[in-house]
Amino acid sequence: MPRRLATVLASGALALLAALAVASPATAAVSTSQKLSVLSSWTQTSASSYNTWNSARQNQSAWAEYAFNWSTDYCSSSPDNPLGFNFKLSCQRHDFGYRNYKEMGQFPANKARVDSAFYEDLKRVCATYSSVVRPACYSLAWTYYEAVSIFGSVAAVRQADIDRAARIKSAAER
Repeated sequence: MPRRLATVLASGALALLAALAVASPATAAVSTSQKLSVLSSWTQTSASSYNTWNSARQNQSAWAEYAFNWSTDYCSSSPDNPLGFNFKLSCQRHDFGYRNYKEMGQFPANKARVDSAFYEDLKRVCATYSSVVRPACYSLAWTYYEAVSIFGSVAAVRQADIDRAARIKSAAER
């Protein structure tokens, strides 16, 4: 009888271990090509790419094995919300692309696309504002894009650029 009980207990324990092994997937290391593939999909110019990145940003722990760099300084020393236009998340995704491609040694090959995605993100932000002030927003979006495209940072945006957009906005609101 003790041998039979031991056999039943052992087979039950093995079944439990097998069930647990199936229920919890093994965490294999993420390859460089897998990381680059996800990074590429999150740094395209489309709204769906932006939305997928933003969902991941809101649930970073699910992507921990990829070791992405989520740090940001948003729009560097330029305003995150120039004239009330909220560019903060667009700047954050741009930082994400720059930082991760640099860490992967793939920055030069991807800079132009990340900059273009930034501009498309900014234009989508502008599209949410009334048609009266939208031209001022588009003017700032172009200025921010040109700064990153030419200088690699929106820190190159000058107060005169913001003042010009403010005049456009003010004239439109009259």
